Amino acid sequence: MDVFTPSYLADNLAPVPDEIGVADLPVIGVLPEELTGRYFRNGPNPLPGQDPGHWFTGHGMIHGLRLRDGHAEWYRNRWVRTREFTEDAPFLGPDGIDLTAVPANTSVVRHAGRILALVESGLPYEMTPELDTVGPWDFGGRLTTSMTAHPKQDPVTGELHFFGYGFFAPYLTYHRLSATGELVESRVVDVPGPTMIHDFAITENYVVWLDLPVVFDMDLLGRGMPYRWDDSYGARLGVMDRGGRVTWFEVDPCYVFHVGNAREDASGRVVLDAVRYSPAAFVKTWSRIGGSANPVADADGAMLHRWVLDPASGAVGEEQLDDRVVEFPTFNEDRLGRTSRFLYTVSRDAVVKYDTVTGVGRARDLGARPGEAVFVPASGARSEDDGWLLSIVTDHAGEGSELLVLDAADLDHVASVRLPRRVPEGFHGSWIADH
Repeated sequence: MDVFTPSYLADNLAPVPDEIGVADLPVIGVLPEELTGRYFRNGPNPLPGQDPGHWFTGHGMIHGLRLRDGHAEWYRNRWVRTREFTEDAPFLGPDGIDLTAVPANTSVVRHAGRILALVESGLPYEMTPELDTVGPWDFGGRLTTSMTAHPKQDPVTGELHFFGYGFFAPYLTYHRLSATGELVESRVVDVPGPTMIHDFAITENYVVWLDLPVVFDMDLLGRGMPYRWDDSYGARLGVMDRGGRVTWFEVDPCYVFHVGNAREDASGRVVLDAVRYSPAAFVKTWSRIGGSANPVADADGAMLHRWVLDPASGAVGEEQLDDRVVEFPTFNEDRLGRTSRFLYTVSRDAVVKYDTVTGVGRARDLGARPGEAVFVPASGARSEDDGWLLSIVTDHAGEGSELLVLDAADLDHVASVRLPRRVPEGFHGSWIADH
């Protein structure tokens, strides 16, 4: 009898068994000398023999490359040594929730000099530039909720906006860090239940919430991710001003894992671009990454959509921008929350660049599976798309991976760094420049 292997333990999602470090990596093409820093990418990687029950719940592992002056100095991969990893500490025990007993497997960011590995269920874990784990960080004892894996740094003020959500009331709490890393504001946002809020957006004057019908189910606790689709919950987007007043907009049922950019237009409306899952597309995806032996029938995947939200009138408009199935939208974050034109996504075999003004998208076919394409602006950039895209790409045979560098303007190949091992598909990365 064949033994069923869940999808999150097979093929390009299959974890690697150990940590390695290799120096002086081979480069094809010419790495821009300006790319001097570190590229870190986080993702789930359970220990050998472990079955976490869902792709989202494996121990976090960061894959890192050190680039300097046109050379790839090293690659290394390290598990984030959380209390869940080192002590097998339970997230929910007799004393309640332990926000340090988490996988820290979703993203890695730098703010106010600290490098933080993030997962939305608990506290961030601080890492060194060499990927050693320092420990959990609660901003001097002030953070008492979880922290989203998708914080937003305002490019003008330097403030970091984020939130925490949870199983029990209050279900959603907004937080704001100063540019120097001090937690200066925490505010409860009323939502009707324990909804899974993976991402959000900010504009110059607003925070945009996604209150959508994927909710916590106590009966699923201990069986991977304890969330499911709930038709009765409803779907709405919220626009919160800086005073905390939220205007809610009912929308067609859907789910959004990842937003692109958001902005305010000349009429004061909020424009949000995001990758939208229909109910059928969400259920199909959730079944697949949950490792079901009986996945649901085929459905369309996630596609780029736009909502236009008018806080003055309460009107909402929605449109599909393209029919490609895409994920992981990125952009030039020097324009986060402000008007921007270009958005980058990935599909099964390609990086797709959208011009959000004309609605036109064009793709670079890679013949291999790309991860999120992180935009790195060029010094003294002369245009919004003057810079590079960094993505870890793995061939479909699962035999090898590389760090791909593309010109963000035309998607031309600039360089590839051959990695010493296959890197499993993961989630989100960051470019951490030396200065």
